[in-house]
Amino acid sequence: MDNAMEPPAERNDRTLVTGGTGTLGRLVVPLLRDAGCKVRVLSRRSREAGEGIELVTGDLATGEGIDAAVEGAEIIVHCAGSSKGDQNKALNLVRAASRAGARHLVYISVVGADRIPVVSGVDRAMFGYFASKLAAERVVADSGLPWTTLRATQFHESFLTVARQMTRLPVIPAPAGFRFQPVDAGEVAARLAELALGTPAGLVPDMAGPRVYGMAALLREYLQASRKHRPFLPVWLPGKAARAFRAGANLAPDRAVGLRTWEEFLADRVSSSSDSRSKRVTRGSARNLRVGRGWQSTR
Repeated sequence: MDNAMEPPAERNDRTLVTGGTGTLGRLVVPLLRDAGCKVRVLSRRSREAGEGIELVTGDLATGEGIDAAVEGAEIIVHCAGSSKGDQNKALNLVRAASRAGARHLVYISVVGADRIPVVSGVDRAMFGYFASKLAAERVVADSGLPWTTLRATQFHESFLTVARQMTRLPVIPAPAGFRFQPVDAGEVAARLAELALGTPAGLVPDMAGPRVYGMAALLREYLQASRKHRPFLPVWLPGKAARAFRAGANLAPDRAVGLRTWEEFLADRVSSSSDSRSKRVTRGSARNLRVGRGWQSTR
């Protein structure tokens, strides 16, 4: 790590985190608060803020409320993102940040944003996220503000969502030749907070998880952890973006700095919850049998 977070007593930075209630942002916020920052979170919807956190509402897509959100913020950590529209959201943010005189804008992007070509309709339909991230990167770099951008591989949580959706099908269509290098969101949050409290560094080295997996291997690990069985059907996806994926454009094997593996994540998030559900079912069945119920359902 290049920059060390300073002790809380030495920090008093006014910091805005966009997407501060999302998968990554909600992990970044307490780290900055515990480092002594005065943290403000931008959210589209009003909700209860955590201890020591200021919550403001605004919409990056329209620009509504963004000037008020960035007012007085010295550091802005831009974690808000979506499958499309990131360029306009980044543009609205940097314009407001420039007017407010922010001294450091930190952005989280994705590994492969600059290596996955999104040119056709098929590319955009399946991989538009990468093009959206690259466009936002360019907005940040051209903003005139001091900036830092970190590219990370996909989070474990993202794959868990995909795995749950795909394994609902009787047969799983697994993209042939696709590999991934999932990384722990908490580890990325720690790095992002570290960068935010350091000096602007431009595009910093990528951050990727410790292992590379084929798509089918990731799904098999999930099936095993959740005690399910499904057959696989390899699917060959068309387009230049898919070809780049098969070539490993979304990977960073030389930057496998993450520590937590997919298997370890599943053991915490899936296996333990499956065990708890199993125990609850077992206790419930035993209780039914003791009071004379459930015999018909157990035969």
